Amino acid sequence: MKNIGIIIEADNGTIKATNFGMITLARAPETELSAFVMDADVEAVKQDLESFGIARIFDVSLAADQQDNPVIRAQTMANAVREFKIDAVFGLSTAGGRDLLPRIAALLDAPLVMDCISVDLDQNLAKTSQYSGKTLATLKVTGEVSVFGIRPNVFEPAKAQVAAEILKFDGSNLVSKGFRVIKTDKSDESVKINLAEADVIISGGRGMKNGENFNLLSRCAEKLNAAVGASRVAVDSGWVPYAMQVGQTGEKVSPKVYIACGISGSVQHFAGMKTSGMVIAVNTDENAAIMANCDYYVVADAMEIIPELTKHLEND
Repeated sequence: MKNIGIIIEADNGTIKATNFGMITLARAPETELSAFVMDADVEAVKQDLESFGIARIFDVSLAADQQDNPVIRAQTMANAVREFKIDAVFGLSTAGGRDLLPRIAALLDAPLVMDCISVDLDQNLAKTSQYSGKTLATLKVTGEVSVFGIRPNVFEPAKAQVAAEILKFDGSNLVSKGFRVIKTDKSDESVKINLAEADVIISGGRGMKNGENFNLLSRCAEKLNAAVGASRVAVDSGWVPYAMQVGQTGEKVSPKVYIACGISGSVQHFAGMKTSGMVIAVNTDENAAIMANCDYYVVADAMEIIPELTKHLEND
């Protein structure tokens, strides 16, 4: 039986919903699922984790000054993987996961595949996109431990109730040599909903014309409970921060609905959102590339359509 360790991401002590799809993906015959919890109260999240098939919950404790130190977090996780004889490690391919998972893989001398859309633990195969999303690669990994970064929202959560035991693991005695966190700034509220984890995303591109017009998208997003994204053109023009960029060099997202406003639909942008469930395009150019890669489109100015949509949402 394989022991699968899943790194649980939490926000303000609450488990992110995208963890449950990852847990569902990790479930397979002849496997036991364990969860590593560093950023939440284990007793508070135990019931949720049990309902998705987690049999063991590792309560990983760190000192207060270690919580934001990536070196300490990675070393603690690597030690825990060895201690509990974990065969494969799963984590989300979020901003935090892209920092943490490669460090863990390096410490364990383990193969790493990021941004996976499926994993076959029986054959040790992982599927991920390559060449700006033009193709999907199936990679076979070998080693005592394998590390997989899972693209959020690619797998629908499905419950599987079990009873879980809680085990303690103390990482507070570790010391970070040569690396010190001077300051952690969590005050930026420019991105209210994480792009990688959003069910609905409304993005703007060159057709938004300036940064102020992105406020139209923000107001609409509030009514849709959506995240606001952007094309590289909008980011390079200084209209919005890089954290909002969707594409090959930005976030790769898999929302249930993706609304592209004034975005031409370059190969690089499409690489970041091609796994979306439904794509809706609003563009004045009926020949724009995005029109051939969407489910529905409107040939119109986004700055006329989006305010009208917002009004309808406000009246509902």
